Amino acid sequence: MSNGLEQAEAAFEQGDWCLVHQCLQQWLVDRTAAELSNRTSERALELAIAILEAGDFQERWDIAKLLPAFGDQAIDPLIALLRDDETDADACWFAARALGAYPQPNVVTALLALLQTTDQDELRSIAAEALAHIGSPVIAALTEMLAQDDTRLFAVQSLAIIRRTETIDPLLSVVGDPNPTIRAIALGALGSFHDPRTPPVLIQGLQDQNAMVKQVAVEELGFCNDSALQSDLVSLLSGCLQDQDAAVRQAATIALGRLGSDAAADALFGVLKAPQTSVLLQTEIIWAFHRIGTTIALNYLRQTLHQFNQPASLPLYQTVLTAIGRWETDDAKPQAAQMLAEALAIPFVVEQPMLKQAIANGLGALSQLETLETLIQLLASEEMSVRLHAIAALKALDATTAHQRLKSLVNRSDVPEALKQGAAIALQEW
Repeated sequence: MSNGLEQAEAAFEQGDWCLVHQCLQQWLVDRTAAELSNRTSERALELAIAILEAGDFQERWDIAKLLPAFGDQAIDPLIALLRDDETDADACWFAARALGAYPQPNVVTALLALLQTTDQDELRSIAAEALAHIGSPVIAALTEMLAQDDTRLFAVQSLAIIRRTETIDPLLSVVGDPNPTIRAIALGALGSFHDPRTPPVLIQGLQDQNAMVKQVAVEELGFCNDSALQSDLVSLLSGCLQDQDAAVRQAATIALGRLGSDAAADALFGVLKAPQTSVLLQTEIIWAFHRIGTTIALNYLRQTLHQFNQPASLPLYQTVLTAIGRWETDDAKPQAAQMLAEALAIPFVVEQPMLKQAIANGLGALSQLETLETLIQLLASEEMSVRLHAIAALKALDATTAHQRLKSLVNRSDVPEALKQGAAIALQEW
């Protein structure tokens, strides 16, 4: 046994994994050709595997970098780790990751078995990553499994996780499978590829009789960036806004919001106004307008403020105010701020502290200096919560100007007492 390995053995006996790693690293540099295939090399690998089993994360990470230097000799011990029920999840993670460097059939089998048996997302993810690294041999094996009824679902699940372009053809082959779960998984995976064969299959999925499959098709079409299909997609997805299934309707709303067009906003507003539309879907539509971000979408929110200004619609009204206050398009921020300020003139809003708080928050976030006086007027509110939100918004808007303005108010005789008191509280909180 070489001196380097003897030192590694001594460090192992002391439980000094860091020193074991250093000694093994040096041994790998200094080893002779004879040591590559004899018992010495086997023992060195055993020590490395021991650290993989018992070390902390950093020690496992460091030792895993040495494993490729052992070549194919490392395969069987790593597979044994995966199959051992006593192996902890972190050790399995490193073993699966290391096996991705070996395209041998037994490695593929072991990683596929891990995918099939583990209930831990991190292990499934690293197994899929390792299989994807191996590439074609794995995809060929999984494609063969599609032909068998008892293995088809697992094969589709695995192909969906691997996400390589070579999986497109086998996934396309099962989009018409009798099992709706298989159809849904295949469509979800195909939607992640920028391939001309994908949009037609997803559009066909909109006609599926199964709500889960239809929902997946809707969700994936929302990410489609084919400009030639945009107008068609708005029409197709708009039809799903009236679907019998609530999840499909919600998915269509989110997808139209992602498309970001005025045509999508038009379709959504028609559904928002409909009396039979649920509050849940109306809320999703409001946030879809926010994602669309155009002037027309903002104007639809203005109309929504006028439509829902009654106590029965309080949560929905607050959502509209919040969405306006978070408007991200710079050239529309002045208009958004004006809409919030105008809302304070509505008696329904004045009577609701939570709505005034939402307006204060929105004005602070929109950062339009012309609304400073509006925020200052909110300091006259009876509710301390409204005053505190207004103070925070003033600081965010322009702390220096606001502070000077407040100081001038507390000393003036023509200022209403409620506002003067609010200004004094603001200066104390400053």
